[in-house]
Amino acid sequence: MKVAILAGGLGSRLQEETTVRPKPLVEIGGKPLLWHILNIYSAFGFNEFTLALGYKGEAIKEYFLDFYAHNNDLTVDLVDGKTHVHQGKQPNWKIDLVDTGQNTMTGGRLKRLQPWLGNETFMATYGDGLADICIADLLAFHRSHGKIATLTAVRPPARFGGLEIGTDGLVTKFVEKPQGGEGWINGGFFVLEPDVLDLIEGDETAFERKPMEELARQGQLMAFQHPGFFQPMDTIRDKNQLEELWQTGKAPWKVWK
Repeated sequence: MKVAILAGGLGSRLQEETTVRPKPLVEIGGKPLLWHILNIYSAFGFNEFTLALGYKGEAIKEYFLDFYAHNNDLTVDLVDGKTHVHQGKQPNWKIDLVDTGQNTMTGGRLKRLQPWLGNETFMATYGDGLADICIADLLAFHRSHGKIATLTAVRPPARFGGLEIGTDGLVTKFVEKPQGGEGWINGGFFVLEPDVLDLIEGDETAFERKPMEELARQGQLMAFQHPGFFQPMDTIRDKNQLEELWQTGKAPWKVWK
């Protein structure tokens, strides 16, 4: 089963990083965010990916073309120009790198991937969100209900620390950046049947608007509720928070060994 990754956005709220690279290549722990996302799926045996590229997509192509060089030690012989890669353990990934346009919306990007995805069930997610999600449970849930679309519903991450305050105004508990306790939001990590792509008109279609609204109207959209960790990387604050979790060995999304 293929996994589509929407990796073409501008990342305008993270301009400290995205003026020089696309958001999926912003690094956490010395590895691109995209590497972390692919590892989440790979941990559950899903190793075929189709990346929808857009803004600075050539940088993502170059990263994977030079993947062995980026992730291994090298010996370069300047006499004959030969390079030897000292291979370590490499991921068993097969990756389609597809240019889906500079300004194409999320739905349009998925639509452009249709020839690459074929007429089979596929998974999809955004190239900027991390979660400690069990992909096997997500897929089992999708197969159990018989509808054509499943999204992962997550609790919105809180932007500030949480307070518990007693009746006398005394702060009884402080929690640094707790996971939001109210409501659910779309966290990506979709499982979709190919018929879903027929609801997308073209490049200007945001998948989160008319297609998903129509799926809900038809009773074809189900939510896999994930109450655990979820964090998008929208701002430099988010990036720093994810980096801190990784460096302290407390990264919940690291579900691989």
